[in-house]
Amino acid sequence: MKAGVLHGKEDLRYEEIEKPNPKKGEVRIKVKYTGICGSDIPRVNGDASHFYPNILGHEFSGVVDEVGEGVKNLQVGQRVAGVPLVPCMECEDCLSGNYSLCKHYSFIGSRQFGSFAEYVCVPAANAVPFDDSVSFEQGALFEPATVALHGLERVPFKGGKTVAILGGGTIGLFTMQWAKIYGAAKVVVFDIQNERLELAKRFGADAGVNTLDEDFMDQAMALTDGHGYDYVYETAGNTITMKMAYALAANKAYVTFIGTPKKEITFTVKEWEMMNRKEFTMTGSWMSYSAPFPGHEWTNVAHFFQTGQLKYSDELIFKKMPLSKIADAFEMYKTPGAVKGKILINSEE
Repeated sequence: MKAGVLHGKEDLRYEEIEKPNPKKGEVRIKVKYTGICGSDIPRVNGDASHFYPNILGHEFSGVVDEVGEGVKNLQVGQRVAGVPLVPCMECEDCLSGNYSLCKHYSFIGSRQFGSFAEYVCVPAANAVPFDDSVSFEQGALFEPATVALHGLERVPFKGGKTVAILGGGTIGLFTMQWAKIYGAAKVVVFDIQNERLELAKRFGADAGVNTLDEDFMDQAMALTDGHGYDYVYETAGNTITMKMAYALAANKAYVTFIGTPKKEITFTVKEWEMMNRKEFTMTGSWMSYSAPFPGHEWTNVAHFFQTGQLKYSDELIFKKMPLSKIADAFEMYKTPGAVKGKILINSEE
């Protein structure tokens, strides 16, 4: 089969390797689309890969091509989304159903070969079926959509409240949609790109605020009659938006950090004091799993994509590129601001 094989820093080659065969309890998936995740970029353009040669790719969809011994719940021809986490199922966290916190896990597309290839083998539990009405492009977005839902539920979310989404990227737009599906009274998305804010409103956001506007905080607070937001979800992992979360939070609010920070961050005494004075609750969110594995996050994405309540648009996708051009795709990330959305790699050429 053909695959995008990472041999070293900035050394990603489109080449032929042996097609894998499913072991007992596994299925082989003929890959359709794989999304490039932000975590893939330092592994290709930096030196963050766990080993070489490696095949990355963990946000993927495809069709079951072959089933291994003992697999009863999947059939050849089924459309599936790939679940990248492979927990040990033996540690205290796994036995408690907290698979995201497993310290002895493997991960498809980083710690073992992933989906930047024509075929990938995964445990049967790591293939989530979806309806024929759901596109393979949507299937490749299951993983970020589940991350968004897991993040939403890291706090006791209740409908009828105000919600701020900081960052209008893929995960931010899905978090916004989950908040609306779960009954939020008002959801406001914050970003620096007006195009993203307009897309957010087409997806159901009640308002969008461009944080480059000098009076953006006045705009934001006016949308809540000066009270602030009951729920604040930071999805960008940016120092500016992480601090912004403190300022936007209402008294007794819940603040959840879904985005992964990339730089050191410090808070002034005044900024930190906001948490004391407002008595808001702050937490983080990591990955997207619950019991029984892989969790309702995954089955809910399949369900709500099928019903159309979780919306998809090609506007979420910046480019679709063939597997043979995968090195070119990662080159684009070297120019700041050049990539304005998700890049999907098509394994079928």
